[in-house]
Amino acid sequence: MQKITPFLWFDNQAEEAANFYVSIFKNSKILTVRRYGDSGPGPKGSVMTLTFQLEGQEFYALNGGPVFHFTEAISLFVNCETQQEVDELWNKFLANGGKESRCGWLKDKYGLSWQIIPTALGKMLGDPDPAKARRVMEAMLQMSKIDIAKLKQAYDGK
Repeated sequence: MQKITPFLWFDNQAEEAANFYVSIFKNSKILTVRRYGDSGPGPKGSVMTLTFQLEGQEFYALNGGPVFHFTEAISLFVNCETQQEVDELWNKFLANGGKESRCGWLKDKYGLSWQIIPTALGKMLGDPDPAKARRVMEAMLQMSKIDIAKLKQAYDGK
């Protein structure tokens, strides 16, 4: 069991959201589902909590009602090795109601913020040549979905 686990509060879509996330990432699964009993506060038999795993990372989800909502103050950062992976994840998260933002950020249809980021971005931004890193930063700030080829052009000064 991992020592620290992200805990996600949903109104009443925890199971739907977990199944959605598990469908997007390989090596992912639902681990446990706990349902409300006679004592509530949710309807008897409905999902109270569940745990799921995405690429080895465990998450806890609660159907806690409409009291709290996700904000961009917390996001899930996904390292992508290729443009194909960026594109695939981007499209899956935006399907059926997700919303794109800037610089590789998006919100899924449940309001949870994700960063779909190619590992190449971090490498280019960390270049010891400040002019290269600056050009990459300037290019990234113009993007919604990150485009590795355009970052590379900026990096190379083209």
